[in-house]
Amino acid sequence: MKSPIALLAFACVLFAPFCAAQQTRAEAEKDPVLAAMLAELDRSMAHLQLQGFQKPYFIQYRIEDVDNFQTTATFGATTGVDHAHQRVARITVRVGDYKTDSSGGRGDSALELTALDDDPIALRSALWTGTDRAYKAALDSYAQKQAALKQVQTPPQADDFSHEKPVISLAAPASLQVDEQAWIARVAKASGLYRNEPSLRAEESGVQTCAGTFSARVTTTYLVNSEGTIVRKTASEYQQAFATSTQAADGMKLERSFASSGPTLASLDSEEKFNKHAVEEIASLATLRNAPVVEEEYHGPVLLSADAATDTLAAVIGAGVTASRPPLGTEARTTGAFASSLHTRVLPEDFNVVDDPGLTSFNGQPLIGAYSIDEEGVPAQAVQLVTQGKLVNYLIGRDPVRDFPQSNGHGRAGITGPPSSSVGVLKFTASDGKTDAALNQQMIALAKDRGQPVYYVETLGGPLIPRLLYKVSADGSRQLVRGAVLDDLDQRALRSSILAAGKELWVANYFGDIPQTVIGPALLVDDVTVKRANEKNDKLPFYPPPS
Repeated sequence: MKSPIALLAFACVLFAPFCAAQQTRAEAEKDPVLAAMLAELDRSMAHLQLQGFQKPYFIQYRIEDVDNFQTTATFGATTGVDHAHQRVARITVRVGDYKTDSSGGRGDSALELTALDDDPIALRSALWTGTDRAYKAALDSYAQKQAALKQVQTPPQADDFSHEKPVISLAAPASLQVDEQAWIARVAKASGLYRNEPSLRAEESGVQTCAGTFSARVTTTYLVNSEGTIVRKTASEYQQAFATSTQAADGMKLERSFASSGPTLASLDSEEKFNKHAVEEIASLATLRNAPVVEEEYHGPVLLSADAATDTLAAVIGAGVTASRPPLGTEARTTGAFASSLHTRVLPEDFNVVDDPGLTSFNGQPLIGAYSIDEEGVPAQAVQLVTQGKLVNYLIGRDPVRDFPQSNGHGRAGITGPPSSSVGVLKFTASDGKTDAALNQQMIALAKDRGQPVYYVETLGGPLIPRLLYKVSADGSRQLVRGAVLDDLDQRALRSSILAAGKELWVANYFGDIPQTVIGPALLVDDVTVKRANEKNDKLPFYPPPS
């Protein structure tokens, strides 16, 4: 039997955000940024009130210390280098009470740039200025909401703000550690790889653009609120990206791109692996230029690779499972595609979906969407969203919706934006998943049964825009085609037209203002429309690019 001390240590590893609550305000005040924020918060809660109007019932200060580096290059030469370090404060002031407050109107928050050198007076002055503006905006918004409530028959279906337990969690601050000169050279080299092989040179391959980018960002978030929550947390994002393009003889623009993203430099592709992929992208342009244009229109089975399917699931399902407050006067639970889908089937019965921000890696790959505490100071929770195909829950921040009065730690925010419900690490699994070989055989069998070729999407270049699309015949042969878009690949198709799903899962790390990860399988969908994009084809260049 394990000792009590060992059990406590294990519990603190498993529930780190909650164990962090054992830390104290006194420890937080050793940090000069948090000390300044807490001092000004106390002063605001004690003294902020316009005569004849309500005092704030809730104030939150959030400072994002953002250290960002980026380098870009085209055709083997650097085109831009930028290293920016700044602190941005977002001040939120709410008047009213938890049931009905100033949120949802013209605004109850303000943004301010703050000092980088931890000067307490400078920090507090920025917070004071923002608090004054946010309070005035909150009073105006509250008055407008009271007037609006008198004009509707149906009362709000949920409180305006959820009650949450205060948390004190103090992670060590972080700083950006990047060998800038090495990455400037590495990105320039990647953007000029077409020079190394005669078959890849611009005059032979038709390359018109060839660009590389490296971005690195380390953010330390300081958050305090009037309920007693004190948080200091850090997040890191890194991405190396490559893009190239050409034109076919008919003027159609053809593009290939890819990116390697992760929460650490070590999680990015090695230089050798990245450059190999870049060369393959450049070489594929020649094949794409000579590929035939897709036929007028097709309706039938389409096999989406795990890469393409994960992007589709992120766009279609990921947006639907985030809860947002509906307009005043309605009985809706939330907004979006799944507003009225609770306890109904949204995916096949063998599908399960969970959002687990505590999942930091999958099959050895670090996940960029992982986090421990959200931007409203609420510990992140694993949320089972879909069970056996049925929607059973939503991702919730501190703006409750009907039947969901509490946050589940998914109130996330970008550097300057307000918190809203958002994906962290969204994972799709199918209990009856098949191997890639089995999915391929099922796709070929469908082509035989229906007496016509079917389609395979290897990768997407945007929502419903295939970059690599193959027409697959009954004998298993494949022909690359170009100029297509997908249609009818929507909530209905994912609910009713999935014939099979893959066993192997793809990890998509989305670098951005709110980093997210989606993990999903390949999908064989019974009824998808493939049709011509019918976009404008620009004239070809009048003379070849430089040798």
